[in-house]
Amino acid sequence: MPFIDTDSLKVIERLPGWYGRYFHSENMTFAHYDFKRGSTIHEHFHPQEEVYEVIEGELEVTIEGVAQIVQPGVVAVVPSNIRHSVKAFTDGRAIIVDYPHRPEIEQTHS
Repeated sequence: MPFIDTDSLKVIERLPGWYGRYFHSENMTFAHYDFKRGSTIHEHFHPQEEVYEVIEGELEVTIEGVAQIVQPGVVAVVPSNIRHSVKAFTDGRAIIVDYPHRPEIEQTHS
C-alpha cells in the first residue's frame, strides 16, 4: 500500500460536522477531515500522540486547559494520554495523524 488516493476513500461522519476519510500505515492512523463551523470534538484522551494540521479554516484546540487557534501554518501536537478538545470556528479541512495507529478507527474503502 505505498500509494493511497484519499479522494477514493469513503466519507464517514464520525462526529456531527466532522466528515472523515481514514487509512492506516504500519504505525500511524491518518484522518482527512472536512469540518463544519461550530462542530466540536469533546474532551477526551487516548494513548496515541495526535497531530492536527489545518489545511483550510480555523480550529480552537484545547490541550490540558490551554486553548489556541490552529490554522494553516500552525500545528497542534497532543502528547499521549493528555486531555484535549476541539471546536471549529469556521468550515475547513484538516489532517489528523495518530501514532501509534488507532485500531478502533476503521479504514474507509470505497
